[in-house]
Amino acid sequence: MIDPHNDEKTIGSQRLTIRVDADACPVGVRRNIESQARFHNLGLVFYTDDSHELNPDYGEVRQIGQGRDAVDLALVNQLAAGDIVITQDYGLAALALSRGAAAMHPGGMLYTEHNIDALLAERHLAARARKAGERFQRPKARQSADDIHFGSRLRDLIKSRMAADV
Repeated sequence: MIDPHNDEKTIGSQRLTIRVDADACPVGVRRNIESQARFHNLGLVFYTDDSHELNPDYGEVRQIGQGRDAVDLALVNQLAAGDIVITQDYGLAALALSRGAAAMHPGGMLYTEHNIDALLAERHLAARARKAGERFQRPKARQSADDIHFGSRLRDLIKSRMAADV
């Protein structure tokens, strides 16, 4: 719901917030998220473990102590329905979807109820293959076109989240 006396964008009574699993999030993606969050006056929180240092121009940083999945758990515990989560982690994306949030990969792919099960199964099979000694190719280097694609997809997602509750 958008209150004409307040230019903050809200979903129900909650401010729409973008929550970023920032430990492995590319710099171009982080800058794009900051820019769009500022433009739309959205909440923005970057989650990182305490071995990373972020100093965004917009939004806040929550540094979480190191530990297996500590950052993911902190993000999920502060997640509200309607929020947008940016993550490369399929498990975190699945948790976000189960809580009514939207989830997006830094490559621009939207995680949905239609693709998350297959992605989790792929992750499981790849982990088993790595454990058995199989080698995989590294992902190709990120290009500026990837950042442009991500920005376009994020802009569309923000507009759809804002329009869903108008």
